[in-house]
Amino acid sequence: MSEPDTTNASQTPVGGIPVNAPEEKLDDVEFESYNEDSPNGLSASPENKIRKLQEKLKQLEKEKQEYLDGWQRAKADFVNYKKREEEGKDEFTKFAREAIISELLPVLESFDMAFSNKEAWQKVDPSWRVGVEYIHTQLATILKDNGLSEIDPSGTQFNPNEHTAIDSVKTSDPTLDHKVALVVQKGYRLSGKMLRSPKVRVYEAEEVQPKASE
Repeated sequence: MSEPDTTNASQTPVGGIPVNAPEEKLDDVEFESYNEDSPNGLSASPENKIRKLQEKLKQLEKEKQEYLDGWQRAKADFVNYKKREEEGKDEFTKFAREAIISELLPVLESFDMAFSNKEAWQKVDPSWRVGVEYIHTQLATILKDNGLSEIDPSGTQFNPNEHTAIDSVKTSDPTLDHKVALVVQKGYRLSGKMLRSPKVRVYEAEEVQPKASE
């Protein structure tokens, strides 16, 4: 039996690659360099890199300022919103308090009318009278603590901006002219605001007739 011929075994391709194909040297392989900052794969100069970084920094600074300005505007809007909400709540509270106190004024005046006739009031049973006076004091204190104050212009100069004249009283004393003679109905202020003007009678000086000459 003859031996196989191995003369050309090294030339037989294995997987398409010659078995004894000479190895390529790394020096013979060309590698393509690539730089994203430079076209055609050429390295960018340090000056170009610095310029690009400066441009990027400016862009980031601009975006940062835009975000900061937007945040500051949003914060200012929120602060203004909270302020308007608080003012709205205060106004609602004042309005509600004013409405309630206005409805309680006739009750307070009913007590005043009962007490105005001192002779009749003194004849009332003492235990009952003391209880009613205590209730009146409680009501008056609560209203006062909530900002209610009386306006009693007795003896002061009549002020049409604050007083309501319902009648006049003749007087021969010229010093009393246009002064408040009597408070028919008390006025009230609520936290400094005019709630109701007092109704008054005003002195009116009589004209002095000149004496006829003899």
